[in-house]
Amino acid sequence: MTRVEMRKKGRPLHGLSICFDLDGTLIDTAPDLVRVTNDVIATEGLPETNYALARQAIGLGSRRLISDALDRAGHTVESQRLDIMQAEFLERYADDIAQLSTPFPGVIDTLHTLRTLGARLSVCTNKPGWLARPLLDVLEMTDWFDRIVGGDEASYAKPDPRHIYQTVGHQDGARIVMVGDGLPDMGAARNARALAVLVNFGYSHVPQIRLRADVRLRNFRALTPTLIDRYRSAPMRRL
Repeated sequence: MTRVEMRKKGRPLHGLSICFDLDGTLIDTAPDLVRVTNDVIATEGLPETNYALARQAIGLGSRRLISDALDRAGHTVESQRLDIMQAEFLERYADDIAQLSTPFPGVIDTLHTLRTLGARLSVCTNKPGWLARPLLDVLEMTDWFDRIVGGDEASYAKPDPRHIYQTVGHQDGARIVMVGDGLPDMGAARNARALAVLVNFGYSHVPQIRLRADVRLRNFRALTPTLIDRYRSAPMRRL
């Protein structure tokens, strides 16, 4: 076996760009996001909202989290008041962004393995970059990724494929994997002609069958063998 063949055998994912969504895919941020939602609606004298229902709406943004919680409580506020509540939400969340948030089981080990096998890893999230980076920093996860591109930093955010292209630095869908938990992730993957990998433990408010994923995973650790099986014999050009 030649030196090149040995290197390829040891790094079967060399040349593969893997994009990860953040909330509901890499990190379980729901406990903090719902905590802050409850803090904000408490200023209106309301009790804590239904956790399971709030969790499903996390991918829709902070304003939707608040408005849905208000609706569930049968409480209405003027638009200007909702603006104030959203600003307070963002301030409270940024001040204590990872009090309860943790990586999902298997995430750190899997990131390590994927890097060892030659893949390049990035975060492609609609979460604002000014929140995504501090979250990853606090959880000591930043160094795993070549790029982190938030929704406010992308020229066009998911499900537009250009968010993925900007994140990975190329447009070769055959060398791109998008791992996520919701409709924007799977839509962006299809639009980019990339492999769409759905983790089914995330926050999607849309039934999984409607997300049209190429691969569905119940366990994050299953990602590595799934990609090895798919790409081991598939030639990929160097990045």
